[in-house]
Amino acid sequence: MDEATRIDRLEMRLTEQDATIEDLNRTVTEQWRVIDRLVRQLDLLREQVEEAAARAAPRGPEPPPPHY
Repeated sequence: MDEATRIDRLEMRLTEQDATIEDLNRTVTEQWRVIDRLVRQLDLLREQVEEAAARAAPRGPEPPPPHY
């Protein structure tokens, strides 16, 4: 294998690796956006559940079912 062929192969490999890195970077960036959105939704749901539990708690004990 001569030097020019070797350099051509290395350049092609580098180009392919650059494209792969860009694809992976886009994928990771999109995943972080999704994760961030899901974390915000989870925080909102957690707040809503805590508020609902706080509103329900002061009512006292639950009465027994009618068949008792």
